[in-house]
Amino acid sequence: MNDLFLKFIEKLTSLDNTALFAASIIPYAIFLFYLFKIEFVNKFVRIGFSLTILFVLITIAASLFALNHYDKSLVEVDFLHGSAEFFLTLSDFVILLGFVRMLNNLEVNNS
Repeated sequence: MNDLFLKFIEKLTSLDNTALFAASIIPYAIFLFYLFKIEFVNKFVRIGFSLTILFVLITIAASLFALNHYDKSLVEVDFLHGSAEFFLTLSDFVILLGFVRMLNNLEVNNS
């Protein structure tokens, strides 16, 4: 059983995931479409989830720059990798701020 699992994992690592990564934008776009239709979701949550797309775009640009300029992958160029990850942290913080504000409004309305 363990050998079968290891063979399965080895097969997964050999597959090219570029098409899957590109196709993942479709369900995320559908998620954003319906998120913007929900009225009680505040603008910080909407902006935060939208900033995640900015993170992906910046990561792709930084990855291409690292590959073309340094001939290395993004994870091997620390300042580019850290700069790209900053945008993920920023989007997570904005999402958190939005949910905290939503919870505070729920508490005030129930009092």
